[in-house]
Amino acid sequence: MKEPRMNVNDRRSQAVKKVDVRHTVKQLLIYLKPYIPLFIIVFLGNVLAVGMSLLGPYVCGKAIGQIKTDGTTDMNAIIYYCILLAIVYIASEILSYLTTIGMSLVARRMTKKMRSDLFNRLVRLPVGYFDSRQAGDVISVLSYDVDTVGTSLAEDVMLVLKSAVQIIGSLVMMLIIAAPLVIVFAVTIPLSVILTKVIAKKVQPLYRRRSRKLGELNGFAEEVLAGQKTTKAYNREEEIISRFAEKNDEATEAYTTSEYYGTVSGPCTGFVNNLSLTLISVIGALMFAFGWGGVGIEQISSFVLYSRKFTGPINEIANVIGEFQSSIAAAERVFKVLATEEENLNEEGAKELKNVKGDVEIDGVDFGYVPGKTVLKNFSLEADSGNVIAIVGRTGAGKTTVINLLMRFYDADKGTIKIDGQDITEVTRSSLRGAFTMVLQDTWLFAGTVYENIAYGAENATRERVEEVCKKARIHSFITRLPQGYDTYLSDNAVNISKGQKQLLTIARAMLSPSPMLILDEATSNVDTRTEQIIQRAMTELMKGRTCFVIAHRLSTIKNADKILVMDGGNVTEQGTHAELMERQGYYYKLYNSQFESY
Repeated sequence: MKEPRMNVNDRRSQAVKKVDVRHTVKQLLIYLKPYIPLFIIVFLGNVLAVGMSLLGPYVCGKAIGQIKTDGTTDMNAIIYYCILLAIVYIASEILSYLTTIGMSLVARRMTKKMRSDLFNRLVRLPVGYFDSRQAGDVISVLSYDVDTVGTSLAEDVMLVLKSAVQIIGSLVMMLIIAAPLVIVFAVTIPLSVILTKVIAKKVQPLYRRRSRKLGELNGFAEEVLAGQKTTKAYNREEEIISRFAEKNDEATEAYTTSEYYGTVSGPCTGFVNNLSLTLISVIGALMFAFGWGGVGIEQISSFVLYSRKFTGPINEIANVIGEFQSSIAAAERVFKVLATEEENLNEEGAKELKNVKGDVEIDGVDFGYVPGKTVLKNFSLEADSGNVIAIVGRTGAGKTTVINLLMRFYDADKGTIKIDGQDITEVTRSSLRGAFTMVLQDTWLFAGTVYENIAYGAENATRERVEEVCKKARIHSFITRLPQGYDTYLSDNAVNISKGQKQLLTIARAMLSPSPMLILDEATSNVDTRTEQIIQRAMTELMKGRTCFVIAHRLSTIKNADKILVMDGGNVTEQGTHAELMERQGYYYKLYNSQFESY
């Protein structure tokens, strides 16, 4: 009984794959729809170009027909037909060039729209989407997969359209010239179709695997390049090279396998086409020799040339089947991202969070990133407006998870989180996040001037306002010593300044924001002790009047917090002020003292 069930499941799996391909083609047609007028013009130009090229064999036959069986030759007629042939082919090639340019224009416009939609969707996707994927794999979809679709549309679709017109035109001309000879194709064409279908069925999953492996390779390369200093510091170059070689081998193997099966259709179809040409030549010669059907040298010559124009495109279409499979696999990855539900920042029916005071209440919250693995268990917290709440604990205790839930990067599985008495699931994400300012351990600066990076914290921030917060953050003097001061250009991710300086800039950016609540996730982790003391004085001023949530490992930075939560395994094991926790001599007491034992 088990065997039939497996067969049924296999059939269902195959049906799903077929539906996916149809759905992908439908989505591509939707993107093509705005460019239909231009596409039609290109198609008509293509028909005209192919039509002119189809005159070639007819004119060639006429020229050959001027050589009579009695040995006489009309040279003037031959020259006339040769000139006509040159004109026909030159005009055909010019039209082909123009239609190729037109099709390329359609493809580029379509891929531009697709890439723009894809990037817009990626920006709006929830944080959880990126937490579960490598950045390189996502970038691979945005670049490689979109380009693959565009290249296929510009080149392969054009080739197929041209080939289809040429096949139909050649068939019509062959039926006019010598209909009996067309019977040969009744055997060879079905054979080509069967071969192509069998190969296509084999190739499609291989191209999906190729796209996936290339994405994994890109993801690994991006990860290694981002952590290059760490690799060198630990002398892991050879290990990284070895791991890259493994990933590269997998990608190469996937690429080679897909190309092997993808390109084998061309030679197979070419063999069948050459077989048909051989049969036509033999049967045509017999018809001429025995006078069957009134077929002469002129007709046979034209028919042979038309047969090449008929079978040649079939061979070309077979050759691009693999490319089509590759582009469909790439398009599937693109549309899979586009089909991912984006994060709705302004849900219908949700209220705007206005005039925020900063009272926060978390009641009985359970949460896990993966079903069945709870990170927070029955977590509760109360913070009055203006309170400084510090959260400490070992790595993996759930500290950052609390912040993720406050910002609604994720929603709690159980329990409620309220701000000023309003459940955060009932307010818009945009207004909720607008009520917070964050300074993270991982600094993020973009390629631009120092002023532009700091002014990112508030719209329409003036130079005077930026300089004011930089003075409060104790970095004004550092900035003025830069080559162009506030107009100094920072390279990608600000690699031309130190980590500590980058952290100072992000802190100044946060100070510029007027948000009533502040989140500091290891905000001083990248600065030295002396700089930390300077920043602490600036942060004390920054925190005034704001509800602050501070995640810290350096416990000296949170001694003045209104409440300190000690977390372990997703639970709050201790809470109170610094003095209260020290007096209890529990885990916090041991943790605090351990930070000074090594000095």
